[in-house]
Amino acid sequence: MAESIFRKLRDGGEEGELAPALTIEETVASPFGLDVSGYLLTNLSSSILAGKSTSQGLVLITFSRSPSFYMQLLKQKGIVVSSSSKWIRILDCYTDPLGWIDQSSTSFSEGSSLIKLHKCVSDLKKLFSSIIEAGRDLVGAGKTRFCVAIDSVNELLRRSSMPLVSGLLTDLRSHAQISSVFWSLNTDLHQEKVTNALEYISTMKANLEPLCPSSDGQRNALENLFLVHQDFGKGRFHVRFKLRKGRVRVMSEEYHVDQSGIVFSPISSVDTVIAATKSLLPKVQFNLQLSEKERVEKEKVVLPFEHQDDGKSNEIYDGRRSLVDGKIETTPLSSMELQTDVVSSGKGGEIIYFRDSDDEHPDSDEDPDDDLDI
Repeated sequence: MAESIFRKLRDGGEEGELAPALTIEETVASPFGLDVSGYLLTNLSSSILAGKSTSQGLVLITFSRSPSFYMQLLKQKGIVVSSSSKWIRILDCYTDPLGWIDQSSTSFSEGSSLIKLHKCVSDLKKLFSSIIEAGRDLVGAGKTRFCVAIDSVNELLRRSSMPLVSGLLTDLRSHAQISSVFWSLNTDLHQEKVTNALEYISTMKANLEPLCPSSDGQRNALENLFLVHQDFGKGRFHVRFKLRKGRVRVMSEEYHVDQSGIVFSPISSVDTVIAATKSLLPKVQFNLQLSEKERVEKEKVVLPFEHQDDGKSNEIYDGRRSLVDGKIETTPLSSMELQTDVVSSGKGGEIIYFRDSDDEHPDSDEDPDDDLDI
């Protein structure tokens, strides 16, 4: 749930542990990952200003949208960002990601002292140093902590390899002054191994599922972007929490996107939750459950290795005694006969074995399994 994610990021991790990390996954069919990021950004900003967060500062790294967009977003939520604000710094990787613009000719009309232009985002070591420098500019170099928000890692993955990007995110999580970090990712733009690697780094994963997913795959999903559909901005918001000792908790709720932003609400129907749970189970062609009648019949079946409690001693036929009289021994084997035959008589019969040649060793009369109690 969105509120649970916000509390995890607000409270941060325990001392000596890695900082909580969140991956927000979006798709072409449900491209609202930045709306979720904006929701968390505004709520974290409010809690920092109110002194309800373990962190006292926020460093925002922008890749997909300009810093002015986020400043306007905060302003719409009643959070005014001015040049005197001492709780937020914006690292601008949107304006000049390749380092082609002269920094001296670049100016920002609003809050310019809060925005730092970062060039050449492919140098991840320099990017990491810039993030830490921006955070320490807010909270100092002591034990005071700050949180980090990356609006999208798609641009990072375009210009750097997956190992380098995962190394950057891991370094951010392990830094002593960073309380939490989150980012968004469009899973349709990358291979499955990339999404799995980022999921492995994260302690939380949130993904957006459209209300009416296309059954024809990617083509119809792209067509839906250009069609005005009443359910396009609605869907399910699934959150996966990694708990201690390897446990996992999955929670879901509904979301709705309108002009004011994204709104979360509980799932309205219990049947919908059951249907969503069943859809996650593998489909099989046979029934895995027994009816009451089948269970009773199963309990009546006597298995061959079970001893029957009828008051008599249990004896196992060892192949050398007659079933009628256990004192009757079989005829000793001959070592000179050259064929196999069965001789039947009276009440029963016996199998007489003839060796194929004199080189064959005679069988021992001792049964190697005689001591087993089956």
